[in-house]
Parts: sequence; structure tokens; C-alpha cells
Amino acid sequence: MTRPPTAAQRRVIDAADPVTGRLKGSESQLAALVQRGLAFRHPRPPHDHFLTPAGHRIRDAEPEPPAPEAPGPSTAGVFTARVGGEEGLPAADPSRIREVHSAWQGLLELRRMTNPDGATDRPCGWERTHLVQAAALALEAAGHRPADRDTEGYRVRATPQPEAVAVQGPDSGALQACAATLERSGWQTGEHTDPRTRARYLLASPRRV
Repeated sequence: MTRPPTAAQRRVIDAADPVTGRLKGSESQLAALVQRGLAFRHPRPPHDHFLTPAGHRIRDAEPEPPAPEAPGPSTAGVFTARVGGEEGLPAADPSRIREVHSAWQGLLELRRMTNPDGATDRPCGWERTHLVQAAALALEAAGHRPADRDTEGYRVRATPQPEAVAVQGPDSGALQACAATLERSGWQTGEHTDPRTRARYLLASPRRV
């Protein structure tokens, strides 16, 4: 049975990259996490260390607070996919585009490392526990624009269903484009109508096979 990490090791785990699980810490801290089965050293240079599925479970063990209806800007230094509805965010610029591309490539690598067969064409365990962020990253990485106060675009929201998110768009064409992107990224989608507002939206869930 894996021993619980020390307080110092837990701080290293909690500070891991939220998408890839890449770790930063002293050599002794990283080696200890590897020994406990909570991290592994990538075989290819630069030989970075990443959380194992057990390490991800420890980091995610604390329940997350409910997401606000209109999330705020990203915390400085931490990448956050834009789910739509944020206020005070600048328009996408070359640095943001690079960040999104890097996050998406990191997520594909996480799929390769953690999916049982190494498949990159379907979501991994991290995405299934961070549905809104994962779907939003897939959309933003493909060039879709999130909605803000002045611009129409996509909005990704949690739903009562355990493995599904709702994706809203300004029109049918935008929804169809979002559906195509998500399906290429390993999600399955279906278009539905809100019974109260009559607005169309996508229900998207990670594909398992």
C-alpha cells in the first residue's frame, strides 16, 4: 500500500501542471515520489517528472468548489482553458495561442502516458474528472472563440449528468463546428433543445472506445 506523501511532497504534487501533471521540485523530492509510485521520470530528454494516475488521485482527492457561472480570469502563471463567459480577458494574442497549443500537446501526451493502450484519440482519466476544462481546451486549441461580454462564441458548462457537459453557441453553424471539433478530439456529441428557452446546445461526453 502506498504511503501518504509528506507535507513537502504534497506541496510538490499540488503544484503540478494541471493538464500534464508535470512536476517541479528538488531531485530528492522527485525521486521520493517516484519511489512511492506517485510520479514517474519520462524516458526521453529532458527527463521531466510527471504524476502517475495514483499521484493525480491524491492531488484531486480534495473536493473542488463549485465552478461559478461566469468564471474569472486565469490566475497568473497557471494555464486555464477559457470556458466562455469570462470577463476582463484580453483577446487571443500570439502568446495565448502558444499557451493553448502547448497545453493541448501536453494533454495529448498525458493521454498517451495514461490511457491503457497509449491511445491519443480519446480522453484520458484527467479529462473525465475535469470535463468542462477538457472540452474547453479542445475547442480553444482548434481555434474556436469563447464568448465574452462583447463577443459571441462558445460556452461550456457542467450538467447534472456525471460525464457530460453542455456546449452553447451563437448559432447552429457554430454548434456544428464545435461538434466536429469535439468528435475529432475523442468526444461524442448530440444536439438538443432547451425546453424552457428553446435554445439549441450540444451535450458532449468523452468517448470510451
